[in-house]
Amino acid sequence: MFGFFESEQTRKVKSHLVNLAALAKADGHIDEREMSFIVAVGRKSGMRAGEVRALVGNASATDMLLPDNDSERFDQIFDLVDMMLADGVVDDTEMRFCIDMAQRLGFAPNIVASLVRSISQGVRDGLPRERVKSEAMKLLSN
Repeated sequence: MFGFFESEQTRKVKSHLVNLAALAKADGHIDEREMSFIVAVGRKSGMRAGEVRALVGNASATDMLLPDNDSERFDQIFDLVDMMLADGVVDDTEMRFCIDMAQRLGFAPNIVASLVRSISQGVRDGLPRERVKSEAMKLLSN
């Protein structure tokens, strides 16, 4: 699915969108709020809504591309947790998916549950992303 001439950054964005789609599908379907969230993340990265929707429709054909650093890893897990909360219902399957993805993204297994909880609480409290990131980075440095 990723083109030969795509930049590494474009491949990372698409991989992230596919990961978001996989989380959205974890409860059996993608509702419109989840799709809108995925489209917004894609648009923020310069993609058109149609491109994002097509990518999501073909999500199973895309390989995961892992971020290079903690900041990018955090941004991806933040978006996953944020989307998990988007429909107002946290399904056990979605929570397990977020925890599994945090581990796949390279976070230490002993901190992933705390990391996901910390991000969830920050999102629910309406804290700015950078503040949640700052607090989470403290967890990562322990």
